[in-house]
Amino acid sequence: MPASGAWHTGDPPGQRRFLSLFTRVPLFLETGGSLSPVTIAYETWGRLNASRSNAVLVLHALTGDSHATGPPGPGHSYEGWWKAVIGPGKPIDTDRFFVVCPNTLGGCQGTTGPSSLAPDGSPYGSRFPRITIRDQTRVEAALTDTLDIPRWAGVVGGSMGGMRVLEWAVGFPERVERAVVIASTAAASAEQIALSSAQIQAIRTDPQFSGGNYYDAPSGQGPHRGIALARTIAQISYRSEPEMHTRFGRGPQADENPLQGGRYAVQSYLDYHGEKLARRFDANTYVVLSEAMNHHDIGRDREGITAALAHVQATVTIGGISSDRLYPLHQQEELASLLPANTELIPIASPNGHDGFLIEHEAVGKILHNALSRPT
Repeated sequence: MPASGAWHTGDPPGQRRFLSLFTRVPLFLETGGSLSPVTIAYETWGRLNASRSNAVLVLHALTGDSHATGPPGPGHSYEGWWKAVIGPGKPIDTDRFFVVCPNTLGGCQGTTGPSSLAPDGSPYGSRFPRITIRDQTRVEAALTDTLDIPRWAGVVGGSMGGMRVLEWAVGFPERVERAVVIASTAAASAEQIALSSAQIQAIRTDPQFSGGNYYDAPSGQGPHRGIALARTIAQISYRSEPEMHTRFGRGPQADENPLQGGRYAVQSYLDYHGEKLARRFDANTYVVLSEAMNHHDIGRDREGITAALAHVQATVTIGGISSDRLYPLHQQEELASLLPANTELIPIASPNGHDGFLIEHEAVGKILHNALSRPT
């Protein structure tokens, strides 16, 4: 296993397209640093119409990337993470819409992030600056300008993607007709920050992390244990207790004689997800994006959340998962209560916890279809 699962220049591009942004004027970051240039990787489906009015921006969650739909193949280890809802005749209908999905700033699948080469020719590693959700949307806005899309017909996303949808709706209100926020929040809560911080520490305390400078480590010597443990912590919060009980409750069929040195079935499940992520993701990116989520606060330097959300002009649809213990439904209810009157809140009944936004294809698809058809 390589030290990092990041995509690198020279690897098969797959369906990615690339743009170099902020080449003349740097991207000045919210925390005071800067980046120049910034490469953004993105994928598109469908065609932009003559009036350039049918574009939909899809924003991925923490460990997602630009490959929102499509098969695995060279350049793409797995099939698209939202393939059930994006495509011809699907809820985000590529016969109707021009769909764009970028890999976010700080990512590890083609967009500038810690695994990318800095101007001196070496990976950024520990030198990569602290970024925020707001910084990410500014890069996406620069992509939007380059693609000459004056206004998005829809901006949609779940979890971290939903955070960026909100930043779009508040920071660029005139450029968003419809916003769809699923399983997300206006500001990271103390518990969300706590869970995320534990994951960050799991990575940083792995001896193979080497302070973030591990990219030249021999194969098999990257911070795989740290990122796998981080994913284990996250995976527990992504699912619900009832679902865990249903799938892995005690019983002779569920476990492998743990009293005799075997394992509980749930342990094997968590190990599987940890190892899977270690093979396809980058530990530094996990840290950088987790910290960005911790900093998420739509009201920062905008006189608070209520004042910030008052700037939203888009028709907003909010989806919340009934069993979500990471981003509980009351956060979406609060968000809906603070948004303009044309906001619609739609709870999704699901036992699958936070991951319901990726699993409940029929319910999520219905929300997306109806939201993108709402009059503005």
